[in-house]
Amino acid sequence: MIAIREQFISRFPALMADKYQFKTSQKIYLPFKRLIAIFGSIVGIVLCFAFLWWWVIPVNCFFTKFHPFFVQERVGKHKKVFKMVKFRSMRLDANPNLAPSDMNKDTQKSMETGFGKFLRKSSIDETPQLLNIFIGQMAFIGPRPGAAHFEEALIAARESYTPSAYDVRPGMGGYAQHKMGREHDPETKAKLDHEYVQNISFWFDVKLFFGTIFRLFGAGKGR
Repeated sequence: MIAIREQFISRFPALMADKYQFKTSQKIYLPFKRLIAIFGSIVGIVLCFAFLWWWVIPVNCFFTKFHPFFVQERVGKHKKVFKMVKFRSMRLDANPNLAPSDMNKDTQKSMETGFGKFLRKSSIDETPQLLNIFIGQMAFIGPRPGAAHFEEALIAARESYTPSAYDVRPGMGGYAQHKMGREHDPETKAKLDHEYVQNISFWFDVKLFFGTIFRLFGAGKGR
């Protein structure tokens, strides 16, 4: 019986771990945040279809040899792995586990497509994540989801905090991105994610949402 229990824990650690107890105000806000995400993502998807996706998808098909989307496994709430979708901005032979922000300028320039550079600079490449938000895998604001592979240091650093990034849905933008920009230090990111979850509130999210919007144009892209 003990061996079976240990095997279960090793396969499903998130289910056995003690859940962080949010404050009463946060317990009230989080379902409201999910409602905002549902309606906001629906509006966003409709607007993107109307003004962006109808021409971005065929143009990106041309530049990426009919592979306009980039899908990567990321770690979400309760460490559940999901597939995050973006518009492909790099060549097909680019390392899928190496973020553009981790490349030097020459390597990044050699790997990105001409149209992909525009997609990344304008952050249009991130808009397909509205689909992830709609189905409940992501939120507009939250800890940026780390890759499920080759980011063990970030996963370990986040797990060392209570609460951690894995107590909430990951976001398109978040507190760590707002504070760190292009930097990618796992320990700093995990600490900032912890601070975000600990202080999560409607007004904190509003501040980060508009801060993210203001940083989109001309800002360095993170993971």
